[in-house]
Amino acid sequence: MTSPHVREIVCFEPSVLAQRLTGERHLLLLESVMRQEHLGRYSFLACNPRSTIEATHQGTFRDGIPQKDDVLSLISRTLEANRRPFVPGLPPFQGGLAGFISYDFGRRLEPHARIPDFAPVCPDLVMHHYDAVAAFDHMQERAWIIAGDTAEADRLEDLINRKPRELGSHALSGWQSNFSREDYECAIARTVEYILAGDIFQANITQEFSTAIPAGFDPFAFYRMLRQRNPATFAAYLDFGTIQIASSSPERLLKLDGAAVEARPIKGTRRRDTDLSRDAALIAELTSSRKDRAENVMIVDLLRNDLSRVSQPGSVRVPVLCGLETYANVHHLVSVIASELRPGMRPGDLIGATFPGGSITGAPKIRAMEIIAEIEGRPRGVYCGSIGYLGFNGHADLNIAIRTAQFSAGMARVQGGGGITARSQPAAEYEEGLTKIRRIMDAFAA
Repeated sequence: MTSPHVREIVCFEPSVLAQRLTGERHLLLLESVMRQEHLGRYSFLACNPRSTIEATHQGTFRDGIPQKDDVLSLISRTLEANRRPFVPGLPPFQGGLAGFISYDFGRRLEPHARIPDFAPVCPDLVMHHYDAVAAFDHMQERAWIIAGDTAEADRLEDLINRKPRELGSHALSGWQSNFSREDYECAIARTVEYILAGDIFQANITQEFSTAIPAGFDPFAFYRMLRQRNPATFAAYLDFGTIQIASSSPERLLKLDGAAVEARPIKGTRRRDTDLSRDAALIAELTSSRKDRAENVMIVDLLRNDLSRVSQPGSVRVPVLCGLETYANVHHLVSVIASELRPGMRPGDLIGATFPGGSITGAPKIRAMEIIAEIEGRPRGVYCGSIGYLGFNGHADLNIAIRTAQFSAGMARVQGGGGITARSQPAAEYEEGLTKIRRIMDAFAA
């Protein structure tokens, strides 16, 4: 294994440097906008990848060439073939694969599930091989270029030192939902019927808002507005040519550090209030809610089961159960599940065992996914999938792509919803879903 080339650079805001890179091939920004010591410490910026792994309805491809391997095996082989030692003292992503996995990729992992083969709105998976990464440590207020060699580092440094381009418009209007309020509440009631019939304990049901993209609209300008309005720990902006993605997710799907695995599901949400006493009352309501705690515990059990498939016996544990986390616009109940990978298990095996995340499917997972497909009646695309990186040094971090907008084929799409249980009230679930996406929609306002 060859150690990467490392050079320190001036530590600007990552999104400021990303603006200078717009127009480069396959721009990727993984940004911690809400910054803390234990969570949200690092950000990463990359472009112009060496190669691309892609999974579509037509199969698995590397740089457009069909591959015999399934895509998760191809990812694991690529990581092994490009192993680098971890450089201590630097942010953990020091080169590797990065991109997105769509929610609909889950259909590949459960071939016996009765899920229609919807016309896709994006590829199932896109992972680019980035040899050079700009990495930011927000606690130290330092930044570095980490690259395979000096030439790669020079190229990236030249790009981030150039003048930024002018931004276009971030405004969009004319949004239409795929559900009327009445139809959405009927969809919730139908889900409750499935729960009472014993099919499932819980399902995550969402609605989609879409609108045509006009001339002059700039997805990166929207991302800059979104990160300001809704700062989050696992934000991201991707411009992969035919698709742009802007995410302000607070939720981690998986973190991998050698053999140590962590998942952080969110279940339970209340809006913030500018009045401190009302905000405190909303916190008390959330933390004492039997419904929200029951949802969270169900998903914890699901993830414990998922992780046990690839983890050392007895290593799966729950360090945090239903902890409170507060963000700019909402309060959440968050749990932490940790484990140790079994020897021989690879990153692709971990993704295969846990994707899609249980917090955005429900439990039991396969039947919940079938009911979601029946009730929503369309693909989700990147929404409720995952964005993040798989490093050549054994580190990985993937979000759950909620609070996320997708731009492709001339359309903008935003989705939101919530977990449905036997206690769910359709009108309240409709309002909770709107609360979750309101700040995203506000970021589109002129």
